Parts: sequence; C-alpha cells; structure tokens
Amino acid sequence: MPVVNLRAMENVLSLEQKNEIAEQFTDTLASVIGEPVRELTWVIVDDIASGALTIAGQSITTEAVKEMLAGAPAGA
Repeated sequence: MPVVNLRAMENVLSLEQKNEIAEQFTDTLASVIGEPVRELTWVIVDDIASGALTIAGQSITTEAVKEMLAGAPAGA
C-alpha cells in the first residue's frame, strides 16, 4: 500500500487544494503502478505550525510562505 505524506505550512493550502493534491498523487500512482493500487493509496497532508520550520536557521511562518508564493512566477 503506497503512503504519500505531504507536509505543508498551516493555513497555506485550502482543503480543496489538499484534496486536489491527494487526487493527483493517487492518479499518478495508479497510472504508474496500475489501477488496483488506487484503492490502497493513502495520502496524508500534515500541517506544520507557523514558525515551527526553519530554513538556514531562520524560522519560517505562514505569512512568509504566502509572500513567497505570491511572488512566484505563474505555474511555479
């Protein structure tokens, strides 16, 4: 049984986005492994508390992630 675990900063992804991500991961696994794996695929989306993640020693917040995403080129 495949288990996909995605960790994302809290309050960045909507429930709809999380569901779409889960659906697309499942679709990809089914297309590569075979359709029977669809019913066995688990996708877990864990929210990381704002400020609980550090990159290069700097605490990352929900607001910082949203700012980064707002400045990213379309489709990135």
